[in-house]
Amino acid sequence: MKDVFSDVLDTVAVKGTLYFRTHFSPPFAIGVPPYGQAARFHLVVQGRCTVTLPDGETMELSDGDLVLIPHGSAHVLADRSGREVKALEAVLADAGYTGEGALVVGSGDPSAVTKLVCGHCNFADGADHPLLRALPSILYIPAAERARFPVLDDVLKLIARLIVTDSPGVAASLTRLSELVFIEALRLGIERSAELKRLASAVYDPQVGKALGLIHRHLDRDWTLDSLASEVGMSRSRFAERFQQLVGTGPIGYLADWRLQRARALLAEPRATVADVSHKVGYSSQAAFSRAFSRKFGHPPRDDVTKQSWIRRIVPNI
Repeated sequence: MKDVFSDVLDTVAVKGTLYFRTHFSPPFAIGVPPYGQAARFHLVVQGRCTVTLPDGETMELSDGDLVLIPHGSAHVLADRSGREVKALEAVLADAGYTGEGALVVGSGDPSAVTKLVCGHCNFADGADHPLLRALPSILYIPAAERARFPVLDDVLKLIARLIVTDSPGVAASLTRLSELVFIEALRLGIERSAELKRLASAVYDPQVGKALGLIHRHLDRDWTLDSLASEVGMSRSRFAERFQQLVGTGPIGYLADWRLQRARALLAEPRATVADVSHKVGYSSQAAFSRAFSRKFGHPPRDDVTKQSWIRRIVPNI
């Protein structure tokens, strides 16, 4: 049986990409622009660098360190703070980078070169959930702590080895591995982030966790605040208060939002219809579903069905 967090990650459609490895010689300071619905990461394979967010928060990284920037925020990669920043687009143009091999910047002391593996995970358009909102602005995982998280450690070591090879299928492997980086870093982040820890406690809470499981497993049921409270053996008011405290939103608000997130994912499936999806996510009226979907995503659900049908005609067998 799928747990709540796994259901969320599957529904928001985490999709990984490794976009370059670097060979930076100091001095360098590269301004990475914001990138919408994405979680970026940088793994230091060799050398040192700093990562600075727009609010001035700075992390100093060295060999083996990993930093995850979950909300697609702009940031600066530099050999040290205070350097004059050059936009990434300009750096790529000056280097003549084509996407193949390493992004080489500078020609300084080879012993001071910083080698990074840089990637990101995108989420589906409109993806939203308290889990995503709870992610911190930056998550720093030093090399010294990776041994405590052997799955993440093994994945990072494998990425570092594969990214310098040119064997068939490597790109697909790296894509899947970059998704694992995000998922495992998120699990590790529960120890580091008060907001993530609060959400994890909601999942494991005997009453709230049971209610979340009921919502995720039986989304088609006609849930009310009273029926959910009854299922978990709590009074209506106490259940609503505790759910709000641990999840950050009320149970009925959570139910309404999750229905629409699941609907967006279901509409992307082959042969999906608005009528079938509205029923699967618990709407008794297709018209009510269409109105709620349009308010949330800015267009009616039939547009998603039309879009997926068009994609399947252009790219068959998906």
